[in-house]
Amino acid sequence: MKTEHQEGPSSWYASPWVQLVFGVVCMAMIANMQYGWTLFVNPIDEKYHWGRAAIQVAFTIFVVTETWLVPIEGYLVDKYGPKPVVVGGGLLCAVAWVINSMASSLPLLYTAAAIGGVGAGAVYGTCVGNALKWFPTRRGLAAGITAAGFGAGSAATVVPIANMIKHSGYEATFLWFGLGQGIVVFLLGMFLLAPSASVLASAKNALSSAKRLVHNATPREVVSAPVFWVMYLMFVMMAAGGLMATAQLGPIAKDFGLHDSPVSLLGLTLPALTFALTIDRVLNGLTRPFFGWISDRIGRENTMFIAFAIEAVGILALSKFGQSPVAFVVLTGIVFFAWGEIYSLFPATCGDTFGPKFAATNAGLLYTAKGTAALLVPFTSIVTAATGSWHAVFMLASGMAAVAAFLALFVLKPMRRAYTLQHSEASLDTPYGSSTRISDSARISAEGG
Repeated sequence: MKTEHQEGPSSWYASPWVQLVFGVVCMAMIANMQYGWTLFVNPIDEKYHWGRAAIQVAFTIFVVTETWLVPIEGYLVDKYGPKPVVVGGGLLCAVAWVINSMASSLPLLYTAAAIGGVGAGAVYGTCVGNALKWFPTRRGLAAGITAAGFGAGSAATVVPIANMIKHSGYEATFLWFGLGQGIVVFLLGMFLLAPSASVLASAKNALSSAKRLVHNATPREVVSAPVFWVMYLMFVMMAAGGLMATAQLGPIAKDFGLHDSPVSLLGLTLPALTFALTIDRVLNGLTRPFFGWISDRIGRENTMFIAFAIEAVGILALSKFGQSPVAFVVLTGIVFFAWGEIYSLFPATCGDTFGPKFAATNAGLLYTAKGTAALLVPFTSIVTAATGSWHAVFMLASGMAAVAAFLALFVLKPMRRAYTLQHSEASLDTPYGSSTRISDSARISAEGG
């Protein structure tokens, strides 16, 4: 079967930046499936009285199917190219929200979540993996810009979705937004391509000044490497706190008595939850290319330490001061700003460490950590119900972020340095052969910079 590597090398859209833009738009179209979910939880519960914990199981199912199948989807991308995977993913995303619009039972809601997760994972994993391939020397920035589409993509639709739920019901909102988003992904997916041989040759030249080579590890080699599991553990710990905030922000605001409290900032006056969601989406998007760009210069682990430490402090502050409407908006913004970068730093670190040949599959393996973290989300509702407050949940999330910051600097950094030096080779074949020269950021980490 002909792959995308053989297809349309001279097309106007067969360029790194055009492909990056298409990927960003596709990511923005699926963002509401995760980041808009919190707006639907209370309306669903008010209609059916299933309980928030039971409804949030759907969120966990979505994230698990979105992440745990990405290695398979990444394998399909590496083998057949991004187009068929993204086109199919867009269709599944549309179907999922159409089902949500008519779901009158929890099993049907859960089924829609699983379908949506498969579709969103196909789009997410493909777009990030493709960015890593098109930008071998700037993986942090490319992965960050692409992931920003997912983090900030829902910012522009928070207010329209909230208003449509209020005036037309959540069912109509699921239906029309689901169809619209799915159609856009379907159309843009038709134009996605993997890098051609000429692009790979250019990458070889661009990397020619590097001092060492990095081994192109197969997925089997990756899962047998201890350094991979350290990254996986850190990803789980960081993802858990952010996913809790993503899924539970609506219920948290309601329990804090802030759901409809007006907040005036930046010349705008909006309900606290709507304001927080809008700012959070923007910052959650901006942080990905920002910290990705920083990590291209000072090293991945150094950047992780800074961002993860900010996250730990931000969550503590939210627990202590978050019942003030203005503080709630500002502090949730800080929490999301210090969290969203994991979706650029970890894929870039994975690409640096294990090479670009199987980038989509290997990044997909690491991305399953998000699904593992999602299993903790329903328990946050249970813990809160048992303790009567969100304090214990906040403390746990803050502690995990602090531990991840420590691991980045004092465990991951030396382990990656040792792995990179161990697998350095003396000859350069092609960027997608047995080895390829590492990027400047990878060399910075390898040399302990």
